[in-house]
Amino acid sequence: MVCVGRKGRDILIREYGSLITQSFRDVFGKKRVEFSQAQMIAEYVLEQFNADKFDICSLIYNQFKSILVQEPVLQQLIPFQMETGDKGAAGAGSNGSEAESKEAFTAAPYDFEPAEEEILGKLLPRNLSIQIYRAMLDSAAGEQAARMTAMENATNNAGDMIKSLTLQYNRARQAYITKELIEIISGAEAV
Repeated sequence: MVCVGRKGRDILIREYGSLITQSFRDVFGKKRVEFSQAQMIAEYVLEQFNADKFDICSLIYNQFKSILVQEPVLQQLIPFQMETGDKGAAGAGSNGSEAESKEAFTAAPYDFEPAEEEILGKLLPRNLSIQIYRAMLDSAAGEQAARMTAMENATNNAGDMIKSLTLQYNRARQAYITKELIEIISGAEAV
């Protein structure tokens, strides 16, 4: 396991401390998430993959849906998997078998220059960095949304508390004024 961020690492280390091989703790800076940090993480992952330390790399993060909803997502990064898209459209004009539609979808009618392997050798590591960066941005957006919601709730609760205390203060003040008026009236009647 490779942990990105201090809070997630602190939680996971209790249960899975022996499985954590690397931890990137200060990647979510005070100002913003930097692409260079995602590149650093991707380089470490590729280095470990090239050293045959693992076969499959999956990324788990919170995908930002809305201010109130962040959805946990498991995304496989290595080996790269293309999204299959609409299988019916890929196999148009054929009998629609899965093998034919997969072949039609993955067959490239283009010649590559430079070689296809050279292009993929540069694009796939970059894609890994971009996927990690996107996950970091989604997680940071979710964190900011949670903070915003918490602050809004705290502000509302503080406003309610102020109203309650103001009402309580006004009642106490009114009771004190009433008590003084009764004492003044009682003293005037006694004379």
